[in-house]
Amino acid sequence: MKHTEGFFNGVRENQIYHQVWLPKKETKAVMLIVHGLAEHSGRYMNLVNYFVPKGFAVYGLDHLGHGKSDGTRILVDRFSDYTTTLKTFVNMVAEKEAGKPVFLVGHSMGGLIGAIYLLEDQVNFKGAVISAPTIKIPEDTSQITIALSKLLSKISPKAGLLALDANNVSSDPVVVDAYNNDPLVYRGKMTARLASELLISMQHMTAEAYKINLPTIIVQGGEDKLVDPSGAQDLYDLISSEDKTLKIYAGYSHEVFNEPGYKLVMDDIHTWLTERI
Repeated sequence: MKHTEGFFNGVRENQIYHQVWLPKKETKAVMLIVHGLAEHSGRYMNLVNYFVPKGFAVYGLDHLGHGKSDGTRILVDRFSDYTTTLKTFVNMVAEKEAGKPVFLVGHSMGGLIGAIYLLEDQVNFKGAVISAPTIKIPEDTSQITIALSKLLSKISPKAGLLALDANNVSSDPVVVDAYNNDPLVYRGKMTARLASELLISMQHMTAEAYKINLPTIIVQGGEDKLVDPSGAQDLYDLISSEDKTLKIYAGYSHEVFNEPGYKLVMDDIHTWLTERI
């Protein structure tokens, strides 16, 4: 495969890193990765190594404040900073891969970013693959935490509020160790501003999800401890797509693309994509 990388101007002229993996032969379809909170596009090599040899081009960007992109780590002015930057990237990919079917692949917070993007623009995509979407406020989140995030978002937006437990990204200790030692992964606390914007965006997504009518497959680990697994069912029920599929993988943790049994997930997605190309 051929790998290239570069930067483009994102929101407020921030330099946004992107990369692409191209098959040796003709590209039959495109997958556009929208990664999750605190990580980066380079953590999807299982997906890249599975799909590129099968004729798929894979594109990925590092969100503002993530990976190799500009910006204060895990901080946005508004959640739309992500979707506005994604729009620029989608247009770049659509121009470069004109005539090819493009599928959005969003994971975790990237699933929320991608889904919100689709509320306004579905025309550039043939379908969507959503993994472990962050669309439901965890039931154990207290009203005090919610109120605190809203307050701090206004008076101290950079204040650290919540941290991810790296042990829950995957049940594979090798993946967890790689995550903990990856210099491009942010391991500090989520900023109050982003926490507040996430809550607002989840509520917005719940109210507007019916606007999505694109063919969609949702994949979710049944033992996910970072997002509420029932959020996948909620999203499935809320979107109006006539062509929609929900796959729950019993015993799988948050990153189904990085679980020991990830090839089953890849096989299911490949079958789904092939039927829609």
